Amino acid sequence: MPLIGGRTGDDAAGQETGELAALADGSLARDRRAALEGQVAGSPELAARLAEQQRAIALAQSAAAEVEAPAGLRARIEAQRRERAAPKRRRFVLLGAAAATAVAAAVVLVVVLASGTSPERFHAALAPTNLAPGAAGKATLTKTSSGWRIELDATGLPRRDDGRFYEAWLKNAAGVLVPIGSFNEGRKVTLWAGVSPKDFTTISVTRERADDDQDTSGQKVLVGKVDTGG
Repeated sequence: MPLIGGRTGDDAAGQETGELAALADGSLARDRRAALEGQVAGSPELAARLAEQQRAIALAQSAAAEVEAPAGLRARIEAQRRERAAPKRRRFVLLGAAAATAVAAAVVLVVVLASGTSPERFHAALAPTNLAPGAAGKATLTKTSSGWRIELDATGLPRRDDGRFYEAWLKNAAGVLVPIGSFNEGRKVTLWAGVSPKDFTTISVTRERADDDQDTSGQKVLVGKVDTGG
């Protein structure tokens, strides 16, 4: 057992683990950092444990960034992080990839439970027109903080290049068209809309070419209605 701060046994192990966690997340006091870094440099065991701490912290932070935690939950997580980093507390940090995955999953689960809701999501089936009789498509529209993410998957559309492309649109009952993105072929396309599909309920795909005219060509190859459950 390496000697840290003049202690051995369980006390030294707890302090050692806490200081390694603090070194990994950058919260270790400056007067201890250099000494501990020297010990890590001379000990393959400590170096491996520090690397595991860094991976666990990075994975937990990445999982937390994927969701927007309520302010109270974020404050509790930060308080727990400071407690774990305190050198005099006898705390053991879970190590290893399996433990890191469990921590990340717990963060996601707590945030989902705290929010009590799942993202708003709609679907649409796209039928072909006489310009592309063999085509077919489907779209999933998911509400996010940035807008509506639209995942389109279409088959039977020949690839378009050299200034030719496909354009997707949303249209409301008044006939107002909003462009939601362009693409060359229809497999696994991600589009974005700043208008709600609850108001703009028709989705279509047209054939376009690069020119000075930003309006639709009217050459529809796929069209369908968003199923909003209404």
